[in-house]
Amino acid sequence: MTDSAVVLVVDDTPDTLALLHDSLVESGYTVLVATNGVSAVEICQQVNPDIVLLDAVMPGMDGFEVCKNLKKDLNTRHIPVIFMTGLTESEHVVAGFTAGAIDYVTKPLNPNEVIARLTTH
Repeated sequence: MTDSAVVLVVDDTPDTLALLHDSLVESGYTVLVATNGVSAVEICQQVNPDIVLLDAVMPGMDGFEVCKNLKKDLNTRHIPVIFMTGLTESEHVVAGFTAGAIDYVTKPLNPNEVIARLTTH
């Protein structure tokens, strides 16, 4: 990732959003924020971010459904998705990759680990 990379952070928890927003901005990323799945899909369709950090558990449209929607749309399927969630069971990890994610990181988040994963992808 370059310093001009646009990262969409999707989470319904203000503390997580604030932590990631501040850490990513300090690292030179442009950060967009969505607090629900519907907004995340709309932002991806309009802005086409370079990568999405996506919480799996959100009210309404959960992260798995968001990822599936992004991957079935020709205009957004190329956007890499990294799940960030408290769901640690193997079935959830498999569901994330089955939905189309390229990576899966568990909460509590370490901003340095998240940035390392962004850089790798």
